[in-house]
Amino acid sequence: MYVPQHFALDDLPAIHAIIRENSFATLVSTRSGEMVASHLPFMVSEGGPAGFGVLRAHMARANAHWQQFDGETEALVIFEGVHGYISPDWYARGKAVPTWDYIAVHAYGTPRIIEDEAAVVAMLHELVHVYEDGRETPWRSEDQEASYIAGMAKGIVAFEILISRLEGKAKLGQNRPTDQPSVVAALANSQSNLAAAIRTANGL
Repeated sequence: MYVPQHFALDDLPAIHAIIRENSFATLVSTRSGEMVASHLPFMVSEGGPAGFGVLRAHMARANAHWQQFDGETEALVIFEGVHGYISPDWYARGKAVPTWDYIAVHAYGTPRIIEDEAAVVAMLHELVHVYEDGRETPWRSEDQEASYIAGMAKGIVAFEILISRLEGKAKLGQNRPTDQPSVVAALANSQSNLAAAIRTANGL
């Protein structure tokens, strides 16, 4: 990913926060010249040999993508954060052209299949907790029959990626800081999430 220095994200906790807030990501891998992509929810935790963290996810066993996981070939996971069109009419002064502001994280590493059945079920329980959290009456996979959950687990392939490198980018107008108050004002009614991100990035 092309990352000019003024758009670079280097803070690991901030990058992990972006991953958690935008956890439905695109996994891209290649083997023998064939490129494949799958769209999956990911969980991230600290650790890993490089210190960048560990990603965990699963896909349907019927999805042939997992058969590319040879334990050696690197894959890419793309997390897309808030984004939106920026009109030059929103700039306070000077010449400008339209652009697109966005936040993105690229995580690289080698997928490894999780073989242990108990670990797979535990991962599924954790994933449910993540997405049910905050609901008034959360659905609990632990409350279901263990045999049912175990049977469902046989229909998936769980895997982890020890992140070997991370690229984080927040292109939020940091190169034109004096124009951002007017951009935030223009976005406030239609794309408040993007407006908030621009405000934070530019110290407004």
